[in-house]
Amino acid sequence: MRRSRVATIGPPDNPVPPPLDILHADDRCVVVNKPADLLVHRSTIDRHETAFLLQQLRDQIGRTIFPVHRLDRPTSGALLVALDLDACRSLSTAFENGAVSKRYAAIVRGRLPESGHIDHPLRRIDDDPGRTGGTADAAQDAVTDYRRIAEVELPVCVDRYPTSRYSLAELTPITGRRHQLRRHLKHLSHPIIGDTTYGKSRHNRLFAERFGSDRLLLACVQLGFPHPTSGMFTIVGAPLTGTFADVVDSIGWTDAARIAGIAVAR
Repeated sequence: MRRSRVATIGPPDNPVPPPLDILHADDRCVVVNKPADLLVHRSTIDRHETAFLLQQLRDQIGRTIFPVHRLDRPTSGALLVALDLDACRSLSTAFENGAVSKRYAAIVRGRLPESGHIDHPLRRIDDDPGRTGGTADAAQDAVTDYRRIAEVELPVCVDRYPTSRYSLAELTPITGRRHQLRRHLKHLSHPIIGDTTYGKSRHNRLFAERFGSDRLLLACVQLGFPHPTSGMFTIVGAPLTGTFADVVDSIGWTDAARIAGIAVAR
């Protein structure tokens, strides 16, 4: 008698990622809600990675797409791509001319002032850390507006005080420098939680242990741009999702976020 074999079924070698959340789509452009920890495109400093938002979006909608801007890998939120070369040129020019508005939500260490304006020049960040030679780039103008949406005082000793304060902030970059918001909040001594480059590891660990959050708590929650066909200013909102939404809800900030015009997906 022939003995039958029992196959062991395990996880696929290349699991299919969940569909991307498309926030806006027409015949010229698409706005997608980028997940945290997903590269927008291939990078020289992440050569081993195989998952990219642009490739996933292209496969999902079955169209050729043209990148207009990018978000850092750990940052989530609204990302705009063009569907034809002329739209790409139009939208890229809008970014270069400062005609695009962006609003971000972030959770930062400490009690952030009620509102403020950060005007602090930043040096260019080189994508190739192994490159040598040449002279250092001069600092570029960098400006960010911010306001505090909510705050909390947790009964946990992290630094030298018996309690620890944190703020939910709205950040509006006026310029578009690399890592601008992360570097500006560090400069303000209110680093963003989950930032492993510019943040504080002790506070990052607290959010990982208390809320299960191991991501950068920074998301682009609104994007406004002149439409490449009509020229009309188009505003697209992106809800907080996943771990970010869970943290906001656990702290009790959901209503404050919604009053501030930041949707929290539940």
